[in-house]
Amino acid sequence: MVKIRLRRTGAKGKPNYRLVVADSRSPRDGAFIDIIGHFNPLTDPETVVINEEKARHWLSQGAQPTDTAARLLSKAGILQKSNTTKENSKS
Repeated sequence: MVKIRLRRTGAKGKPNYRLVVADSRSPRDGAFIDIIGHFNPLTDPETVVINEEKARHWLSQGAQPTDTAARLLSKAGILQKSNTTKENSKS
């Protein structure tokens, strides 16, 4: 299965992350297929840069985002959650 997930870069205590498309069996910092963006949690507010075209392409191909990657994608407006599921959960 292909996943959209974070790959850690940066020095000890100063993490930066790349948003990558990788096989779910590869290690966190191992082989990946494509880089679709980057994320810096240390800035205020946190910096998120995502190539929307690549992200939509991989999502259409069936790539599954991890929880954190899904949060970043939805914050960027790429991953749209349906309003009906939100309304059903509130009821």
